[in-house]
Order: sequence, then C-alpha cells, then structure tokens
Amino acid sequence: MWIDRLLQGLLDTLLMVGVSSLVALVVGVPMAVLLVTSDKGGIFEAAALNRVLGAIVNLFRSIPFLILMVALIPFTRLVVGTTYGVWAAVVPLTIAATPFFARIAEVSLREVDHGLIEAAQAMGCRRWHIVWHVLLPEALPGIVGGFTITLVTLINSSAMAGAIGAGGLGDIAYRYGYQRFDSQIMLTVIVMLVALVAVIQLGGDRLAKGLNKR
Repeated sequence: MWIDRLLQGLLDTLLMVGVSSLVALVVGVPMAVLLVTSDKGGIFEAAALNRVLGAIVNLFRSIPFLILMVALIPFTRLVVGTTYGVWAAVVPLTIAATPFFARIAEVSLREVDHGLIEAAQAMGCRRWHIVWHVLLPEALPGIVGGFTITLVTLINSSAMAGAIGAGGLGDIAYRYGYQRFDSQIMLTVIVMLVALVAVIQLGGDRLAKGLNKR
C-alpha cells in the first residue's frame, strides 16, 4: 500500500517537474537569446525590447515561489480549471522556472567569446546563423548545466507545492509524514528526493562535461 502510494507520488513529482521544465527550456532559451542579442552592442540591438524583457524576467524571479503560487490561483483556475492537483501546480512551476532558467542561460550566452561573433560577421554570416551556429553551440555546456540547476530547483518547488495540495512526494511527506507524525514515511520521502536530485545532478554534469569542447 505504502509502496504504491510512494510510487504514485514519485510519478506525480516527475510529471510536474518534467512538464514545467520542458516549457521552461522551450521558452527560456529564446528569452535568453533575446536578452543577449538585443542588448547594447548585440547583433539584434533593441534597447526598448531588452529593458521590457529584462523587467519581466526580474519581476517573476523576485517573487518567492509560495507567494507566486497563491497569487496565480485565479490564472491557474482559468488555465486548467482547478487549483488542486498536479496540473494546477504545473502552471506556477512553469512561470517560476522559465525566467529563472532564462537568466542562467543568458549568463552562459554572454560568456561566449565575442571574437567568434566578430569573425562570423566578418565572414558575412547572417545574424540568425550566428545565433544557431556560434552562440548556442558555444554556450551549450553552460545551458545544460543551468538546466540541471533548474530541474533541481523545480524538485524543491514541487515539494512545496505538494504540501498545499498539488500532490507528489511533498504531499505525501506533509499529509502522512508530518500530520500523522510518521517519521518513517518522512524519512523515505527525503531519501527519494535526495536520490532523485543526485541522479539528475550527476546526469546533467556528465552531459555538460561531454559537450564542453574547451
């Protein structure tokens, strides 16, 4: 019985983290590219766009996840039709993770040697070719490392979301471990979360190291 419940909690956690991280990856990388390329001296310089996008990213990054989750309750209900369960947690998790990952990816993109960009421009490469064939490939190890950090952060946030009705391992730890004073359940959930984070961190580090050509 408990094994089935723990496995279901693990699957719910993986679903929350998987969907929200996928959206964060798909949206966050273009946001990071725009933040870098639209900045002063960038290949798509646009000061107004850069300021607006930067302000939006900073706004959502500055709000603690628990407060953001509560503030987004009306929007969450509008999108998924409920404020409880796994899919209700995906909405605030995604909105929290996307700007977080975008900033990390931005740092990796800014670390690309500007000489490579200048060389590509001197060869007559189009601006989008520079993005696809210079910026992103050179920054890829850092982006992978940043995505790994985002995944770990999402696991932590999903546990907080679970404690207020989102399901997953956090829900099990709170309802059966904390409220019923069952230290065995609490310890089991902690071990599962630590193991999950360790596997993700190890896999992400190895992938980033394999992609690093320096």
